[in-house]
Parts: sequence; C-alpha cells; structure tokens
Amino acid sequence: MGKNPTDRGKKGTKKSALVDADGGPLGAVIDAANRPDQQLLRATLEAVVVERPEPTEEEPQHLCLDGGYNNPEGREAAAAARYTPHFQPSWKKRKPCDRSKGHKPRRWVVERTWAWLCKCRAILVRYDKKDENYLGLLQLACALFWYRRLDRLGQADTNKGPSSTS
Repeated sequence: MGKNPTDRGKKGTKKSALVDADGGPLGAVIDAANRPDQQLLRATLEAVVVERPEPTEEEPQHLCLDGGYNNPEGREAAAAARYTPHFQPSWKKRKPCDRSKGHKPRRWVVERTWAWLCKCRAILVRYDKKDENYLGLLQLACALFWYRRLDRLGQADTNKGPSSTS
C-alpha cells in the first residue's frame, strides 16, 4: 500500500484554470501533483491575462468554486482578488434535474474546458521536462481555444449576410 499519494513526492502535474461563464480560459497555472488545490487558487486568480473590469457594488464579479476551496485560504484569496465567492458544498450532491428553470449549471464548465484542452495530446500526456515549456504549451492551447471560438463567431456573423429592410 505505502503512504498516501499526497504525502509523498507524487510525480505529475496539477493544472488549475480560471474560465469565464462560457468556458473560455482566462488564466492557467501548473504545480506539483501533490499540492492541494486551494494553495493554487491565488496563483490562478493572478494568472488572468485579460484586462478585468473593476468590480463594483452594483456589478460584483462572482467566482464559483468547489467545496474544497471553502476554507480560510480559499476565502482569503477570493476576497483579495475582489471576487464574490460561491462554494458548492462537497457533501451536497444535486441530481441533474434539480436545477431551476432559467439557471444554467456552472460546475461542469471548467471540466469541459479541460476536456477541450486535453485534446492536445502534449497537454494530456506531459512530455516536457521543464515546467516553463509545459506552461507555455498550455497557454498556447488556451490562445488557440480563443482563436477558434472568435473565428467561429466571425463566421457566424458573415453567414447571416447583409441585413436589408424593405
């Protein structure tokens, strides 16, 4: 059996990403596999590469997190970045049909983004020895994700054709 994997020098890479409501990656970081998720939260929030609008009382910026982040370190990191955190308790399991009409589910958005990014085989299976090279590849995949999304949106606009009024 041996020790718990989080207690020993477990090989591997932990990836953490911040995404928008539609799953677009805004920032990503990597660290050793045996590092707890909540210790990566501050670095993940600081890794955002897009200019962020200033949160106000009228328009706060929400941050949906798993129950594993519901601790003093996670709450402090969210408050320091001026987000309004929302934690999903890990003990509370919802059925897929329990959601209210008009509210879209948010918890699967990050997992869906990782599934898209891991279609790049070099991200799924890490071949790079240097952390900087792997992080650069991950950031390139995120940029490619946005390029494809914006290209698809641009094509949708051109397919509509010119609008005419009678």
